[in-house]
Amino acid sequence: METTNPRVSKREFISRVATRSELPIRVVNKVYESLLGELTGAVSCGETVVLTSFGRFYRQDHKGHKVRFGKSNIDDYVVLKFSASSSFNRRLGGNEDDISPETYGAIEDADKFENVTEDRGLQAAS
Repeated sequence: METTNPRVSKREFISRVATRSELPIRVVNKVYESLLGELTGAVSCGETVVLTSFGRFYRQDHKGHKVRFGKSNIDDYVVLKFSASSSFNRRLGGNEDDISPETYGAIEDADKFENVTEDRGLQAAS
């Protein structure tokens, strides 16, 4: 049976990163755990984490609601949201080698503009 949406396990992901970076698996595993811990901590505190050319992570609050069928209601809850950058979305569509240097420069300029406008929006909201 073939799956239509293959998944990469944590172990396989760490192994691939270790191979690509030529670092020991133990080091990559420690960096992975530290990165996710810092990301979780920052977003839990209400901060937005912006990784240039990748995307942003932020928390979204949801109001609780009554359950039509059942004995308990759903309390307020928080979810982690991710919004990919425009350049990252473009890279998903094809081979990065197919992008001309001029197009790549335009993508970088758009990302810088996107980051500046997001930063200004966050400062105005503060």
